[in-house]
Amino acid sequence: MSQTAFIHQDLIVESIKGSNKARYQLYQLYSKAMFNVCYRMMNNREEAEDMLQEAFVLAFQKLDTFRNESGFGTWLKTITIHTCINALNKRKLDLRYIDDLHRFEMPEEEPEEALYTTENILEAMKRLPEGGRLVFSLYLLEGYDHGEIAQILGITESTSKTQYMRARRKVYELMKQTQE
Repeated sequence: MSQTAFIHQDLIVESIKGSNKARYQLYQLYSKAMFNVCYRMMNNREEAEDMLQEAFVLAFQKLDTFRNESGFGTWLKTITIHTCINALNKRKLDLRYIDDLHRFEMPEEEPEEALYTTENILEAMKRLPEGGRLVFSLYLLEGYDHGEIAQILGITESTSKTQYMRARRKVYELMKQTQE
């Protein structure tokens, strides 16, 4: 078992025992990173804040099921992502995927490096349709593979790959438009 699995073990044990101080410390340690996950998933600050709170409540309720098989942050991130996906599913969003693959063909020449800044990518992501943004975020930013994304979103692995490719091209086009 890796050493990272035992990070903050004392806080986890105290939180299981009911210590609000330990829970608050865990929240302080992980809330910013989990908020970023929520924000990328929900694309809305208020909804991201709501999802963050729901994820932490759920995590604290299920804390006794945490088995140190992975790091606490990994376990919490999984809960956070599933909380966001469940909220999106409850809203019964019709995941709108990017249509017409050929509209987003990438040019042959390589773009300038200034185009690929974190700010430009995140700003372009906000403008993606819901389905493409989710796949793009889960794959590129959260590190899930297409098989895992397919399971999380209830789509095929092929659809996940296609949506990622389309979203990546759309992000490129959106970034290029802002540079012109």
